[in-house]
Amino acid sequence: MAQMATDTRTVTLKQAEKICSKAFRIKRPMMIWGAPGIGKSDLVRLLGKKLKRDVVDIRLPLWEPTDIKGMPFYNAKIGKMEWAPPAELPTDPKSKAIVFLDEINGAAPSVQAAAYQLILDRKIGTYKLPENVLLIAAGNRETDKGVTYRMPKPLANRFIHMEIKVDFTCWMEWAVDNQIHPDVVGYLQFQKKDLYDFNPTADTKAFPTPRSWSFVSELMYDSDTEKADDTDRSLEMDMVSGCVGEGVATKFQTHRNQKMHLPLPEDILEGKVKSCANVEVSGQYALTTGMCYELKESCAVAEKEKKMDAWHEKAGNFIQFMMDNFNTEMTIFGARMALKTYGLPFDHRKLANFKDFFERFGKLIIEA
Repeated sequence: MAQMATDTRTVTLKQAEKICSKAFRIKRPMMIWGAPGIGKSDLVRLLGKKLKRDVVDIRLPLWEPTDIKGMPFYNAKIGKMEWAPPAELPTDPKSKAIVFLDEINGAAPSVQAAAYQLILDRKIGTYKLPENVLLIAAGNRETDKGVTYRMPKPLANRFIHMEIKVDFTCWMEWAVDNQIHPDVVGYLQFQKKDLYDFNPTADTKAFPTPRSWSFVSELMYDSDTEKADDTDRSLEMDMVSGCVGEGVATKFQTHRNQKMHLPLPEDILEGKVKSCANVEVSGQYALTTGMCYELKESCAVAEKEKKMDAWHEKAGNFIQFMMDNFNTEMTIFGARMALKTYGLPFDHRKLANFKDFFERFGKLIIEA
């Protein structure tokens, strides 16, 4: 039986990031619970990046008890047996690494027992964790039907526990920061429920999760580099199905195929395309996401080259296209996505159509 996390608070990834940062400041180990593919490992890597700390990723189910305690050897200088600690653990006294004990409750009880002293006392045998090294662990819940074992109470009581939930807004921010493919972002803006659909009782091997959508994103970027024929598209469909399941993959590929008949976002931003009639809602989401993505990419270059006036011309074309081709709801959505999700630095003084836009939609955007 596995340790359940029913008595822990459920938080978003953004909230979890703040909680972990605070726990680290007081050097208390964290235990992150959550369903498969929800982003537990990504959270730890993000923390390592933000705190400028190396992450030592230890998958405990793959370890034996001796892997944690180390191997005994005879020290001829002192005439005694000693333990050689595992090479994965940091030995530099100045180390500021994060030791990540992933899938801790998936490890056999004997391995968990060997980890007790490391977690409880920050040492094992003669080895001691450097003072500034941080500890964090993660595991699946009992209800996830994975291979897990009950975490002993003394060990559980040493952690600060929290359970992560899927939050679309948090995922969107992560997706933008990590350059998840625009086709994936655009589709999920239209089909939010398909971000995560995990049923532990269902007999399915592939299902949509934040992790599996990142796999799809990689596939899309790879496909973008090739001139695909019908065979390639069939293989692409098979691979997407292997990531998120056949039903969701079919809807995603339909969205992607429709996008192929839409104008290129960069052509709209350059002012080459000013109208596009009879675009379905999913296509409007795709265009809006694509334009925001292109604006964000070009903004970094414009800021570096000090060409923000030219960039604002593109931004003005983006706004004008939405006003001329989208309904009020989609236009407001696009503006909020540009400002809030993608963080585009619009300067109203450099937007020729700002006054018209604000008079028509400003109040609605503020109220949304």
